[in-house]
Amino acid sequence: MNIPVQIDENSAEPLYAQIEKQLRSLIVTGQIAAGTLLPSIRELAGTLRCSVITVRRVYQDLENEGLLRTRQGTGTFVALVEEDMRSAHRLKAVTEALDTAIATGIAVQMTEQELLELFAEMVKKRYEVQAKE
Repeated sequence: MNIPVQIDENSAEPLYAQIEKQLRSLIVTGQIAAGTLLPSIRELAGTLRCSVITVRRVYQDLENEGLLRTRQGTGTFVALVEEDMRSAHRLKAVTEALDTAIATGIAVQMTEQELLELFAEMVKKRYEVQAKE
């Protein structure tokens, strides 16, 4: 299976974090269905041109979160994600992104009102673009 994960080698974010975040999103949003067999650790590492240790860490972290299940001798599968878990992951992802955006706004000395107006404007534009697609 081809996993649509993109690595940005110029990012300050570690490779494992980039892969983990994208794979988590694919699972939580249902883009990779429960029961799907994922590539082996070696196969995914080869595809992404990264270390086997990096992919092993991603798989272990996601298994610890309950998003993946590994069966000895069979492989690693996407676990069934309950709706409350999906909601929690969605909320966490958006909260983290907004927190980063707010911290950036504060760092460049934007006021709270400027941030709120910018956020409202960007949300409106994004939904308008999405409606056209």
